[in-house]
Amino acid sequence: MSQEYPELFSPTVIGSIPVKNRYAMGPMGPLGFGTATGGWNQRGIEYYAARAKGGIGLIITGVCQVVNPAEHTPSGLMPNPSLNPGSFLSTSRELVERVHAYDSKIVLQAGAGFGRVIVPAAVAPGELPAAPSQIPYMWDPSVTCREMSKDEIKQIVKQFAITAQIAKQAGYDGIQVHAVHEGYLLDQFAIEFYNRRTDEYGGSLENRLRFAREIVETIHHVAGDDFPVQLRYSVRSMVKDFNDGALPGEEFEEKGRDFEEGVEAAKLLHSYGYETLDVDQGTYDSWFWNHPPMYQEKGMYMPDVKRLKDAAPEIPIIMAGRMDNPELAHKAITEGYCDMISLARPTLADPDIVNKLEAGKPETVRPCISCQEGCIGRIASYLSIRCAVNPEAGRESDAVLLPTPRHRAKKVMIVGGGLAGLESARVLAEREHTPVLFEASDRLGGVVIAGGQPSFKEDDLALIAWYEQELEALGVEIHLNTEVTPDMIKSGEWDHVLVATGSKPRMLDLGDAREVVEATDALLAQDDLGKKVVVIGGGLTGCELALSLVEKGREVTIVEVEKDLLAKNGPLCHANHDMLHKLVPYRGIEVLTEASAIRTTEKGLLVKVDGEERELEADSVVSAIGYVRDSEMWEAITEVNVPKNILGDARKISNIQYAIWDAYEVASKL
Repeated sequence: MSQEYPELFSPTVIGSIPVKNRYAMGPMGPLGFGTATGGWNQRGIEYYAARAKGGIGLIITGVCQVVNPAEHTPSGLMPNPSLNPGSFLSTSRELVERVHAYDSKIVLQAGAGFGRVIVPAAVAPGELPAAPSQIPYMWDPSVTCREMSKDEIKQIVKQFAITAQIAKQAGYDGIQVHAVHEGYLLDQFAIEFYNRRTDEYGGSLENRLRFAREIVETIHHVAGDDFPVQLRYSVRSMVKDFNDGALPGEEFEEKGRDFEEGVEAAKLLHSYGYETLDVDQGTYDSWFWNHPPMYQEKGMYMPDVKRLKDAAPEIPIIMAGRMDNPELAHKAITEGYCDMISLARPTLADPDIVNKLEAGKPETVRPCISCQEGCIGRIASYLSIRCAVNPEAGRESDAVLLPTPRHRAKKVMIVGGGLAGLESARVLAEREHTPVLFEASDRLGGVVIAGGQPSFKEDDLALIAWYEQELEALGVEIHLNTEVTPDMIKSGEWDHVLVATGSKPRMLDLGDAREVVEATDALLAQDDLGKKVVVIGGGLTGCELALSLVEKGREVTIVEVEKDLLAKNGPLCHANHDMLHKLVPYRGIEVLTEASAIRTTEKGLLVKVDGEERELEADSVVSAIGYVRDSEMWEAITEVNVPKNILGDARKISNIQYAIWDAYEVASKL
């Protein structure tokens, strides 16, 4: 047991479920884990078993909807207990047995549906999304949802009865209802802003909670009063209007559930039979609360959850919210904020996180960087859950690093010490090849060193530090300040060469009146840029640099040629995009869109905006207009007769996820 934070690793009881420690695995959509008949596939079983093996005390599965999918919706995306109860039961039994073998507990999360936030692909052609009332459809506000009938409500309640019977028979330790949280269907019923009904499911708070009450009562009716039922719950909505969320610290009129009603509803729900609340904040209209990007502080739910716990100490509470720091988790447990800590994305990045923390080795934990590219982004775009920094997440059954037979081990030159180079070196060393890494600069990390300079990007730097300690532990030979030449590659001592030389900044010719600072250099030397800074480029790098400079008291103007910020970026997770897009003007950054930089001047920068020229005063002008491949080395060795691959940005400009994934794919197969 950890000597520093023993309370985090001591046994407890959450509601009526005895758990070996204070860590729960937060629920994440199990897309990609379903069979065609609605059961768990082997990938899903291995995924949860790996987290149980890694020390998690209580696993909460991703949501399994209790309703049958529409006929046009492909089956097999995620498990569904009502599609084929026999298939779900048999595969669940294997899942539960695997998890229990590690003395972990597992709760099935079952969902009532999406309501106004259902994705367009799941709405049958010619039909309207069904919601509590006739309210705007989340993804197309010009469409008005139809009001659900009472028969439809009763049918969902019946499906929960079937699901509860299966869950208990399969051996799950309880069931968690999804959700009076995040603006899903039950949450829409519970909140007056979304629920305009005049029947017994609308009006008073008790009426708006009737749907949730009927569900928990039917679960207890069929599974027994001793079968634990939890609820995923958002204590506050943080909503200014439809499709408009409030930022941290912003003064606004709450249109959704305010804190006072959050406490009242929590007490009622607990009295109905929900023994434990799994708590966060937000709705789809303020999605960056439920799915916090790196721009949210760690532990952002703690103040409101503590107030809820003080107001209703009888309610056991599980709390999420970027709680991977054990010191923060320890504070939350010992000072009475909550009863358990929920880790969701951190368990994707490192399934062994709890064991490593308990062993007192936090530096060995591969950090989650809150990019949400592999998890939320991957779910949205590819209907499967993954992790940007851990290519094995969600692929535990088939992405296994196998040792190389000694007579086939290779000596591999790696050119470049960015993330693609670091990941390839790690994987090759794990497989007992002999990687030798060469980096031209005096540090490992590539452009991520600069990208990690803003205060909200500290986990990017932690990721570099993790790679450094991993490579040291693996004994990888590293040469810093070493420029690789084609002759070094031609030397004949290499069995394989991996070129991971990264990218170079794209620059504009803006004349000679003053030097234009490239964004990477600017991030590394923010204190030298002066009081007024103009940033050319409103993509991800430009916006994050601007926010960082404002934190340091600078006056910043962004000049963006497109109609809006973040228009030229690779696709960002909706939560990250929305929050960053709102933060820039909220922090007082002037934004000039459809504006072009003409030339630098002695005073700053001459731009054209709204058809007129305007001179912007600046102490520094920064270019943040993107990057181009640094493929010179690759092109120079095209004719060299040695097996080789090109990785990361040198192959194609992308992001951290694909630098790591490409490197893993190639290095795991050498």
